[in-house]
Amino acid sequence: MRTHNCGELRKKDIKTKVILSGWAHRIRDKGKVIWIDIRDRYGITQLIFEEEFSGSKTFNLAKKCGREFVIKIEGEVSERLSNNPNLDTGDIEIKVFNIEYLNKSEVPPFTIEDETDGGEDLRMKYRYLDLRRAPLQKNIMLRHSLMQETRIYLNSQNFLEIETPVLIKSTPEGARDFIVPSRMNKGQFYALPQSPQTFKQLLMVSGFDKYYQLVKCFRDEDLRADRQPEFTQIDCEMSFVDRENVLQNFGGLISHLFKNILDKDLGDIPVMQYDDVIKHYGTDKPDLRFGMRFNDITSIVQGKGFKVFDDSEIILSINIEGCSNYTRKQIDEITDFVKTPQIGSKGLVYIKNNEDGTIKSSVDKFYSTDDLKMIVDENNSNPSDLILILAGDEKQTISAMSSLRLLMGDRLNLRDPEIFNPVWVINFPLVAWDEESKRYHAMHHPFTSPIKDDIDLLNSNPEKVRANAYDLVINGVEIGGGSIRIHDRKLQEKVFETLGFTNEEAYNQFGFLLDAFKYGTPPHGGIAFGFDRLCALFSGQESIRDFIAFPKNTSGRDVMINTPSEIDSDQLKELGL
Repeated sequence: MRTHNCGELRKKDIKTKVILSGWAHRIRDKGKVIWIDIRDRYGITQLIFEEEFSGSKTFNLAKKCGREFVIKIEGEVSERLSNNPNLDTGDIEIKVFNIEYLNKSEVPPFTIEDETDGGEDLRMKYRYLDLRRAPLQKNIMLRHSLMQETRIYLNSQNFLEIETPVLIKSTPEGARDFIVPSRMNKGQFYALPQSPQTFKQLLMVSGFDKYYQLVKCFRDEDLRADRQPEFTQIDCEMSFVDRENVLQNFGGLISHLFKNILDKDLGDIPVMQYDDVIKHYGTDKPDLRFGMRFNDITSIVQGKGFKVFDDSEIILSINIEGCSNYTRKQIDEITDFVKTPQIGSKGLVYIKNNEDGTIKSSVDKFYSTDDLKMIVDENNSNPSDLILILAGDEKQTISAMSSLRLLMGDRLNLRDPEIFNPVWVINFPLVAWDEESKRYHAMHHPFTSPIKDDIDLLNSNPEKVRANAYDLVINGVEIGGGSIRIHDRKLQEKVFETLGFTNEEAYNQFGFLLDAFKYGTPPHGGIAFGFDRLCALFSGQESIRDFIAFPKNTSGRDVMINTPSEIDSDQLKELGL
């Protein structure tokens, strides 16, 4: 069917007789000369048909060829008169002496081009056509490369790839499960795994000290650009390790991927405490490609008669370099942003640290030049900088300032997708109080070990207990998370108790794990990376959908095969439903 693919021929191949097969990508009929671009996943090659060289039969077939016809051609490589620098094959073309239709095509519902005229819903319905487009093929090939390099690295570190079950037991903790009814056990149900968490811990009990799996996971939750009901994780676990061992091993994996896929050297990955990233960036997923760390100026600005500040729980500021020349219109736009319902602030205060040494603010009537100078100094602000200030309830103000920081990072083009700044965030709270259920919930999962020094606080002040957990964040995106696990049965039972489980509930859901802990469980820890997010990050995109061959839409539907759908009443009867 072919001697070469459509992306490999070059000047060195001139005069070579070749056979190519692929799709008719673009057709230009100039009467006596016809050009057809033939495409496969490797690239595009220009074909030229001239009646004298090609023969009338071949020339007439070329005239009748339509877009997306599957064709096979035979011809000779020749130098292109007008080269195309945008194509790898742009220096050559194929003088065709024979063409064969392998399959005809109807006119596609949208153009198969890098920049298509098809809307998202239409392209999702005809996903198999959308996947012919070069950008999506490039994404899927990137995904393949990341999978291969992941396996190469982990295999080199003596990890074993072990599959875990897809039909498992449902648990009410965490996100909602997808439920699968059992025909042979009517009235009973499996669940699809949100994670292989307990199985990989059992593998550590079993003596397989280094496990990994590129595994499908399932969560029945509301969807966003970076979420799908089924997604892929790089799931890993290790025995006889502490946190530093885990960070070293899997920092090594991420560094390997960046070096071998993007040829980028990440260097040493810094480690930051959870409390510090919240204090300085207002989020446990900080984007470190730019500065603008928060400054708490509450003690400096309160008590000066400005009611907004005096009545606030916290007052935060950030310094924006080189922006003291912002116009009133620009500042009003930022103010409107922080006052949107999603952000929820009542207003914005600014201080201009002007280039000429003067300091001007929106609260001059309440603060002297010396007062403003103290705020400028606290922010390490230089002449020509702009200071933005938010005030209010602590939780809302921290969240609002985090959003404002990202807005300014975008406005000043500081979030360059070609730059990657990773950070390990450690020592998260172990639990958080849920007002609705009136109980503590695990911040990671119930099997996360507390920091050893904090274990006694489980009795007196659970919210102060730090988890021996860690997240890898790159450019404001959580790429992976994990923890050192509990391997002691009594401590695991104590954590279940803190989370509001009765002994009966704990044993009903996790008795198999508690039983396993009776038989010599080694210290162990692990991590799971969101593989789809990793693919999007490597390509500088936010949505994971275009890195999955057949994704669901934002309603969790596959509009191509029209699922979820109703099933036959006989099937329901068999299942006892």
